[in-house]
Amino acid sequence: MTGNNQLLIDLQYFPCINYFKVLSDSTYCKINLSEPYKKMSFRNRCVIVGSNGLINLSVPVEKGRNQRIPYAEVKIAYQENWQVQHWRTIVSCYNRSPYFEYYANKLEPLFLSRWEHLVELNQRALKIVTGILKVNMPEFIDNVHVENLVDYRDKWLPKDYDQDGESVKYVQLFEDRIGFKTNLSILDLLFMEGPNAAALLKRRISPK
Repeated sequence: MTGNNQLLIDLQYFPCINYFKVLSDSTYCKINLSEPYKKMSFRNRCVIVGSNGLINLSVPVEKGRNQRIPYAEVKIAYQENWQVQHWRTIVSCYNRSPYFEYYANKLEPLFLSRWEHLVELNQRALKIVTGILKVNMPEFIDNVHVENLVDYRDKWLPKDYDQDGESVKYVQLFEDRIGFKTNLSILDLLFMEGPNAAALLKRRISPK
Protein backbone atom coordinates (compact mmCIF):
# COMPACT_ATOMS: atom_id res chain seq x y z
CA MET A 1 0.00 0.00 0.00
CA THR A 2 2.70 2.47 0.92
CA GLY A 3 5.94 1.27 -0.62
CA ASN A 4 7.68 3.35 2.06
CA ASN A 5 9.43 2.05 5.14
CA GLN A 6 9.78 5.23 7.20
CA LEU A 7 6.60 7.14 7.98
CA LEU A 8 5.22 9.91 10.15
CA ILE A 9 1.66 9.20 11.25
CA ASP A 10 -0.89 10.75 13.60
CA LEU A 11 -2.12 9.21 16.87
CA GLN A 12 -5.79 8.38 16.49
CA TYR A 13 -8.56 7.03 18.71
CA PHE A 14 -9.04 3.39 17.65
CA PRO A 15 -7.72 4.17 14.15
CA CYS A 16 -9.27 3.09 10.88
CA ILE A 17 -8.39 -0.20 9.19
CA ASN A 18 -6.16 1.34 6.52
CA TYR A 19 -4.13 3.04 9.27
CA PHE A 20 -3.13 -0.43 10.47
CA LYS A 21 -2.59 -1.53 6.88
CA VAL A 22 0.05 1.19 6.70
CA LEU A 23 1.61 0.09 9.98
CA SER A 24 1.75 -3.53 8.85
CA ASP A 25 3.35 -2.55 5.51
CA SER A 26 5.97 -0.28 7.07
CA THR A 27 9.04 -1.09 9.10
CA TYR A 28 9.40 2.25 10.88
CA CYS A 29 6.74 4.76 11.98
CA LYS A 30 6.92 7.79 14.24
CA ILE A 31 4.25 9.84 15.98
CA ASN A 32 5.09 13.43 16.88
CA LEU A 33 3.36 14.44 20.11
CA SER A 34 4.61 18.05 19.84
CA GLU A 35 2.51 18.81 16.79
CA PRO A 36 -0.43 21.19 17.30
CA TYR A 37 -3.71 19.48 18.05
CA LYS A 38 -6.08 19.48 15.09
CA LYS A 39 -9.83 19.50 15.46
CA MET A 40 -12.12 17.61 13.07
CA SER A 41 -9.70 14.71 12.88
CA PHE A 42 -9.59 11.12 14.12
CA ARG A 43 -7.40 12.12 17.05
CA ASN A 44 -10.46 12.05 19.29
CA ARG A 45 -13.00 10.06 17.29
CA CYS A 46 -13.64 6.85 15.39
CA VAL A 47 -16.35 5.33 13.21
CA ILE A 48 -18.04 2.01 13.91
CA VAL A 49 -21.21 0.51 12.47
CA GLY A 50 -24.50 -0.64 13.95
CA SER A 51 -27.68 -2.13 12.58
CA ASN A 52 -28.89 1.27 11.37
CA GLY A 53 -25.64 2.50 9.87
CA LEU A 54 -22.48 4.36 10.78
CA ILE A 55 -21.89 5.59 14.33
CA ASN A 56 -19.37 8.25 15.29
CA LEU A 57 -17.76 7.98 18.71
CA SER A 58 -16.11 11.19 19.90
CA VAL A 59 -13.99 11.73 23.00
CA PRO A 60 -14.81 15.22 24.40
CA VAL A 61 -11.81 17.44 25.02
CA GLU A 62 -11.46 20.54 27.12
CA LYS A 63 -11.61 23.75 25.15
CA GLY A 64 -8.92 26.37 25.61
CA ARG A 65 -8.26 29.82 24.23
CA ASN A 66 -5.23 28.50 22.39
CA GLN A 67 -6.50 25.90 19.96
CA ARG A 68 -2.97 25.31 18.69
CA ILE A 69 -1.64 23.77 21.86
CA PRO A 70 0.52 20.65 21.48
CA TYR A 71 -1.44 17.47 21.10
CA ALA A 72 0.25 16.06 24.20
CA GLU A 73 -1.35 18.80 26.34
CA VAL A 74 -4.96 18.26 25.25
CA LYS A 75 -7.08 17.15 28.21
CA ILE A 76 -10.17 14.97 28.11
CA ALA A 77 -13.41 16.55 29.34
CA TYR A 78 -15.60 14.66 31.79
CA GLN A 79 -18.74 16.79 31.95
CA GLU A 80 -20.43 13.86 30.22
CA ASN A 81 -19.99 10.18 31.02
CA TRP A 82 -18.60 9.51 27.55
CA GLN A 83 -16.79 6.32 28.59
CA VAL A 84 -20.00 4.56 29.59
CA GLN A 85 -21.67 5.74 26.40
CA HIS A 86 -18.81 4.57 24.18
CA TRP A 87 -18.54 1.15 25.74
CA ARG A 88 -22.30 0.59 25.76
CA THR A 89 -22.41 1.53 22.08
CA ILE A 90 -19.55 -0.84 21.23
CA VAL A 91 -21.25 -3.65 23.14
CA SER A 92 -24.57 -2.95 21.45
CA CYS A 93 -22.98 -3.00 17.99
CA TYR A 94 -20.68 -5.98 18.40
CA ASN A 95 -21.85 -8.29 21.18
CA ARG A 96 -23.09 -10.72 18.53
CA SER A 97 -19.90 -10.58 16.47
CA PRO A 98 -17.74 -13.74 16.38
CA TYR A 99 -14.82 -12.38 18.41
CA PHE A 100 -16.36 -9.78 20.71
CA GLU A 101 -16.00 -11.87 23.85
CA TYR A 102 -12.46 -12.79 22.77
CA TYR A 103 -11.29 -9.16 22.97
CA ALA A 104 -13.79 -7.45 25.29
CA ASN A 105 -11.73 -8.12 28.42
CA LYS A 106 -8.71 -6.44 26.82
CA LEU A 107 -10.64 -3.33 25.77
CA GLU A 108 -13.17 -2.70 28.53
CA PRO A 109 -10.55 -1.51 31.08
CA LEU A 110 -9.84 1.46 28.80
CA PHE A 111 -13.34 2.69 29.55
CA LEU A 112 -13.09 2.07 33.27
CA SER A 113 -9.99 4.22 33.83
CA ARG A 114 -9.93 8.00 34.00
CA TRP A 115 -7.44 9.40 31.50
CA GLU A 116 -6.31 12.97 31.98
CA HIS A 117 -4.81 13.55 28.54
CA LEU A 118 -6.09 12.35 25.19
CA VAL A 119 -2.68 11.00 24.18
CA GLU A 120 -2.63 8.70 27.21
CA LEU A 121 -5.90 7.08 26.17
CA ASN A 122 -4.88 6.81 22.53
CA GLN A 123 -1.43 5.45 23.30
CA ARG A 124 -2.90 2.72 25.47
CA ALA A 125 -5.56 1.83 22.90
CA LEU A 126 -2.93 1.69 20.15
CA LYS A 127 -0.66 -0.49 22.28
CA ILE A 128 -3.49 -2.97 22.88
CA VAL A 129 -4.44 -3.19 19.21
CA THR A 130 -0.89 -3.41 17.85
CA GLY A 131 -0.26 -6.16 20.39
CA ILE A 132 -3.29 -8.10 19.19
CA LEU A 133 -2.32 -7.68 15.54
CA LYS A 134 1.39 -8.21 16.20
CA VAL A 135 2.17 -4.98 14.38
CA ASN A 136 5.11 -2.80 15.40
CA MET A 137 4.14 0.00 17.76
CA PRO A 138 5.13 3.42 16.35
CA GLU A 139 7.83 5.38 18.15
CA PHE A 140 6.58 8.43 20.04
CA ILE A 141 8.76 11.50 19.67
CA ASP A 142 8.67 15.06 21.00
CA ASN A 143 10.17 17.01 18.15
CA VAL A 144 8.51 19.59 15.94
CA HIS A 145 11.20 19.16 13.25
CA VAL A 146 10.86 15.79 11.57
CA GLU A 147 12.83 15.05 8.42
CA ASN A 148 13.21 12.19 5.97
CA LEU A 149 9.86 10.65 6.84
CA VAL A 150 6.90 10.26 4.50
CA ASP A 151 4.04 12.23 6.05
CA TYR A 152 0.87 10.18 6.55
CA ARG A 153 -0.70 12.49 9.11
CA ASP A 154 -4.34 13.25 8.40
CA LYS A 155 -4.41 10.90 5.42
CA TRP A 156 -7.77 9.78 6.79
CA LEU A 157 -10.17 12.39 8.12
CA PRO A 158 -13.79 12.05 9.28
CA LYS A 159 -14.99 13.85 6.16
CA ASP A 160 -13.29 11.52 3.66
CA TYR A 161 -11.81 8.44 5.37
CA ASP A 162 -13.67 6.08 3.02
CA GLN A 163 -12.77 7.87 -0.19
CA ASP A 164 -9.22 6.66 -0.83
CA GLY A 165 -10.39 3.96 -3.23
CA GLU A 166 -9.09 1.06 -1.18
CA SER A 167 -10.61 -1.33 1.33
CA VAL A 168 -9.90 -4.53 3.22
CA LYS A 169 -12.76 -6.90 2.42
CA TYR A 170 -14.37 -9.08 5.07
CA VAL A 171 -17.89 -10.01 6.18
CA GLN A 172 -19.49 -7.35 8.37
CA LEU A 173 -22.20 -8.06 10.93
CA PHE A 174 -24.90 -5.91 9.31
CA GLU A 175 -23.67 -6.09 5.71
CA ASP A 176 -26.80 -7.90 4.47
CA ARG A 177 -28.94 -5.06 5.83
CA ILE A 178 -26.97 -1.87 5.16
CA GLY A 179 -24.20 -2.93 2.79
CA PHE A 180 -20.44 -3.06 3.29
CA LYS A 181 -18.88 -0.02 4.98
CA THR A 182 -15.28 0.70 4.09
CA ASN A 183 -12.36 1.60 6.32
CA LEU A 184 -14.12 1.61 9.67
CA SER A 185 -12.36 1.64 13.02
CA ILE A 186 -10.06 -1.35 13.50
CA LEU A 187 -12.54 -2.51 16.15
CA ASP A 188 -14.91 -3.69 13.42
CA LEU A 189 -12.28 -5.85 11.75
CA LEU A 190 -11.05 -7.29 15.06
CA PHE A 191 -14.50 -8.26 16.30
CA MET A 192 -15.44 -9.84 12.97
CA GLU A 193 -12.21 -11.56 11.97
CA GLY A 194 -10.27 -12.09 15.20
CA PRO A 195 -6.85 -13.67 14.64
CA ASN A 196 -7.38 -13.52 10.88
CA ALA A 197 -7.39 -9.70 10.96
CA ALA A 198 -3.59 -9.47 10.81
CA ALA A 199 -3.45 -11.64 7.68
CA LEU A 200 -6.14 -9.54 5.98
CA LEU A 201 -4.14 -6.38 6.62
CA LYS A 202 -1.15 -7.85 4.82
CA ARG A 203 -3.09 -8.83 1.71
CA ARG A 204 -3.11 -6.65 -1.35
CA ILE A 205 -5.94 -4.14 -0.98
CA SER A 206 -8.69 -4.31 -3.57
CA PRO A 207 -10.29 -1.20 -5.13
CA LYS A 208 -13.78 -0.35 -3.96
